Amino acid sequence: MNSKSGNTYGILAILLWSTLAIFTVLSKNIPAFELVSLSFFVASLLGLFMLKIKKVKIKELFKIPFKVYLIGVGGLFVYHFFYFFALKNAPAVEANLINYLWPLLIVLFSSFLPNEKLKSFHIIGSFFGFLGAFLLISKNGSFEFEVLYAKGYIFAFLAALVWSSYSVISKSLSHIPSYSVSGFCIITSVLSFICHLSFETTVIPNKMELFSILMLGLGPVGGAFYLWDYAMKEGDIKLLASFAYFIPLLSTALLIIFSLSDLSSTIIAASFLIVLGSLISSKDFIKELLIKNRYI
Repeated sequence: MNSKSGNTYGILAILLWSTLAIFTVLSKNIPAFELVSLSFFVASLLGLFMLKIKKVKIKELFKIPFKVYLIGVGGLFVYHFFYFFALKNAPAVEANLINYLWPLLIVLFSSFLPNEKLKSFHIIGSFFGFLGAFLLISKNGSFEFEVLYAKGYIFAFLAALVWSSYSVISKSLSHIPSYSVSGFCIITSVLSFICHLSFETTVIPNKMELFSILMLGLGPVGGAFYLWDYAMKEGDIKLLASFAYFIPLLSTALLIIFSLSDLSSTIIAASFLIVLGSLISSKDFIKELLIKNRYI
């Protein structure tokens, strides 16, 4: 049974992920894996603080099954690994578009879970959301796939596949406490640091970049993963997947508010498609809400 708190946590995670672009822009001089490593280091401290608040001893992290760590670290680290290599081997527009298949893949993969039924309006709603994301990411509503960037496209698809799989599998791990994400974040931070040393040159962050790293660790590249883990285990997975298409929309809105992007007819059209898609995907949820409040 889906809980309201699970859906609420999922929406909060989506809101946090929508701040990723603006904080990434503010920390643009920091190499990708260095940024991920430092952000997940902050996320690890947040997780340890949460353990202390809940009076859970750190040794409990060592009791989490090894296969769960494989799934968790796969979801967090491997996703970022594929995503950043996609950006290095293909144009950002096409790579991001392919990466944003993950909400649609979550909807499709969720049909394999016990007690989860995939209905036509879930697929239709997710498709409209994807079209909206396509308009936002492509700017002018067009893109070109070139064989030259095939490696990057494959990395982007693998990133989408990893994150959607991790999210759906999390639903079947409801018996694993969400504080396990603390362990995932620690390992992800270490592995990202190793990748940084292997592929990048270290850049010392300035004050604004340090602030951005802190915000990323508390939010979109850290705190959001704790919320998403709980949401996947307790919330409506298909509903939250459709809501995930609000991430590029809200992200664009923030960039416009802070004068880092301009409003256009394409953005307005994309907004309409994303809202329409989410409303279609939320058919059962909206109907239940109306019945509960005796509107129908």
